Amino acid sequence: MSSHPRWTSVSMPYVTGVPGDAWAAEAAAQGGTGTQRLLEVGEKPAPEPVAAALDLQAGDPVVLRSRLMLLDDQPVERVESYYPASIARGTRLAETRKVPGGAVAHLTTLGYPSRRIVEDVTARLASPDEAEEFGLQPPSCIVQISRVILSDHDLPVEASIMTAPADNRRLRYEITP
Repeated sequence: MSSHPRWTSVSMPYVTGVPGDAWAAEAAAQGGTGTQRLLEVGEKPAPEPVAAALDLQAGDPVVLRSRLMLLDDQPVERVESYYPASIARGTRLAETRKVPGGAVAHLTTLGYPSRRIVEDVTARLASPDEAEEFGLQPPSCIVQISRVILSDHDLPVEASIMTAPADNRRLRYEITP
């Protein structure tokens, strides 16, 4: 991120369900090229924090989509998105390829529009694996955003955990009444 000294990240474009590549658009607006590398897609048992976020039991099946977000070919964020298998199984969310138009837009086409978003932001020291992945010198801090997207009747349809270096990162929240 050295060529981008101050990075401002806004959540709204990622959660509206409007088809498109929000990451590429955000990076371009700040003078960079945003791409992503799909690391893993598959059905697995829900870890306890994910199960709680999705109102499931620990071990219930979820579909995981894990991605490494790149800015000008440098890793800047790891995103792990989980979907209840009852919603994602047999859909594009379970395929090992980029979801055309984005996962949240696909959820909308499946009948699960975003109605409410809950985000928790924490900061901590990077683990050795995270420091290596992001090219950080220990000790370095990372920021972690845990996001839950809820659809109609407060049904949780996506739980994402985003991990990124804290250096030069600012999160901006805009609330529309």
